[in-house]
Amino acid sequence: MKINWGTGLVIALAAFITFIMYFVITMITDKDYNHDLVVEEYYKQEIGFQDELNAEQNAENLPYKIQFEKSKEGILLIFPQEIAKTFQKGSISFYRVSDKNMDFEKPIVLKNNQMQIPASQVLAGRWNISVRWQMGDKTFLFKQKINY
Repeated sequence: MKINWGTGLVIALAAFITFIMYFVITMITDKDYNHDLVVEEYYKQEIGFQDELNAEQNAENLPYKIQFEKSKEGILLIFPQEIAKTFQKGSISFYRVSDKNMDFEKPIVLKNNQMQIPASQVLAGRWNISVRWQMGDKTFLFKQKINY
């Protein structure tokens, strides 16, 4: 039996569509592939985006910066003396890009201008850290990406 070019084209097209559909169905149904949003309520977060930009600019304008030190015990955040003196309240957010279940947030509690995050909470890999605090009537936001 001889196949003409039209039949061959239809068979090739059907094979290609089957191939693509196999991968689409595999990606949708396989639990190994995580399709979570970066932020659950991104519309709500988008409304406050200008405030976030202002807070980042406030932190950038400071002559002193927060420092991070990685060690076997965890991550040590070192706050400059100037921040620790006038610090009112704040929080530290750890965002894990690869797994949202590992994200966590802690209130800032300073001891000798430092705060230790234990290694048991920070597994190896990439983390986005956001430090948000208030001094006076201004809000400050410092962001850092680290590999632990």
